[in-house]
Amino acid sequence: MNNNDDDQKYICYECAEEPYLAKLVEKDGKPEECSYCGQTQACIPIKELADLIAAAFDDHYLRTSDQPHSWQQSLLSDRESDYDWVRDGQSVLDAIEEAAAIPQEAAEDVLNILGDRHSNFDLAAMGEETEFSSDSYYEEKNARAQGWHQEWRYFEQSLKTEARFFSRSASELLARVFENIDALKTKPRYPLVLDAGPNCRLTHLYRARVFQSEEKLKETLCRPDLHLGSPPARLASAGRMNARGISVFYGATNASVALAEVRPPVGSKVVIARFSIIRSLRLLDLTALDSVRDGGSIFDPSLKDRLERVAFLRSLGQRITKPVMPDDEALDYLATQAIADFLATENEPRLDGIIFSSAQSKHGRNIVLFHKAARVEEMAFPKGTEIEAQTGYGTEDGWEIDYGVGETVPKTEASAPPNEKGHPIGFVPHLSPSYSADEDYREVALRVDPATVEVHHIRWVKVNSTRFVVTRHRCEKRDWDF
Repeated sequence: MNNNDDDQKYICYECAEEPYLAKLVEKDGKPEECSYCGQTQACIPIKELADLIAAAFDDHYLRTSDQPHSWQQSLLSDRESDYDWVRDGQSVLDAIEEAAAIPQEAAEDVLNILGDRHSNFDLAAMGEETEFSSDSYYEEKNARAQGWHQEWRYFEQSLKTEARFFSRSASELLARVFENIDALKTKPRYPLVLDAGPNCRLTHLYRARVFQSEEKLKETLCRPDLHLGSPPARLASAGRMNARGISVFYGATNASVALAEVRPPVGSKVVIARFSIIRSLRLLDLTALDSVRDGGSIFDPSLKDRLERVAFLRSLGQRITKPVMPDDEALDYLATQAIADFLATENEPRLDGIIFSSAQSKHGRNIVLFHKAARVEEMAFPKGTEIEAQTGYGTEDGWEIDYGVGETVPKTEASAPPNEKGHPIGFVPHLSPSYSADEDYREVALRVDPATVEVHHIRWVKVNSTRFVVTRHRCEKRDWDF
């Protein structure tokens, strides 16, 4: 087919109604008479529009098969089946017209140009369909993230075997993965970065700790702010989101999840308390990544990469929070520790913590607050206060469990006015010998509620498992078996 006449045609920005495409035509076009509406205004040659459509279809559309698949063919061959095969997608003409939002006449001209470019005499003689054949069908293809997954596997491996602390390639990958992540939305249009704290939906967290020693348990009941809060750096052990020596706050959205996360052995005791978030924090919600989306025009060259990134992000939440066996934690936590460090110190936007799915509770959610947001406000006591905890008392029938904490304050003639920090004059923090009184310049983010402290005695542990039967068979060895 000769399309010389089509080569002389022009289309204006008003006839190319797809928003991104219209702006492009208006910006780059020159005053010409539009071949489709007759107005003289910014236009581009129809062959340039064909170039843009071809590039967009190459990135975002897939030509569907013109023959039934094997299972579809079997249904067609079944005399008792009423199955009627319909080719997937929509006709190429409709796809072009809809994608570019152009008049049908313009879509036909574009199809003529692209059909001629991809025509093949030999294939046509054999009845084979080519790209942009007039009877071809197209459908939008899903973004594929193989490149991202390959880079991520290398990132995880390099942290284990090559460079653990200084890796430019790792930093560059994390920057590309999390750049402007607060601008992304989920399918119900919820943000990935949530605000927590006063006047927000998330106002408090729960934290638990396991005890097998009654003395340490009593210490914690006396000062839950010190012993249930984030530990000092020298006592901070490595976890999923922190390296050894970096103190962070691991919490949960409810007490039962906090209890499950510490994996207490039978016979132990667990102390749980609620911590209020007393200043505004920004948290990345990894649990929402599986429904994240990005949008835009198929004529925007950056859309393909952005959609591939989103496709990768949908799987990243599960990858980061997958259960790790205790023997593998030292190496398998390296990637998540690097992610937390990067998000806390290098990423834009800056974040204060991460929300992630619990590995121990099916529908539970955990939250880690990075070191800069993990400081717990110290409880206030008048100078000279004596604190003592009890776990029960003896009766004629035996020991009666009864947890309580008594605070004995010095006798004063008149109440002292508070100082500039809101503490009574003469207030001195009651520090445990195991904790350091080093100056902490971080802004306080959490406050423990002593009225919520509970002690749980672990009587038994329920295990939820999937049962698989092991089959076994025996056969007699034959002479020709080796």
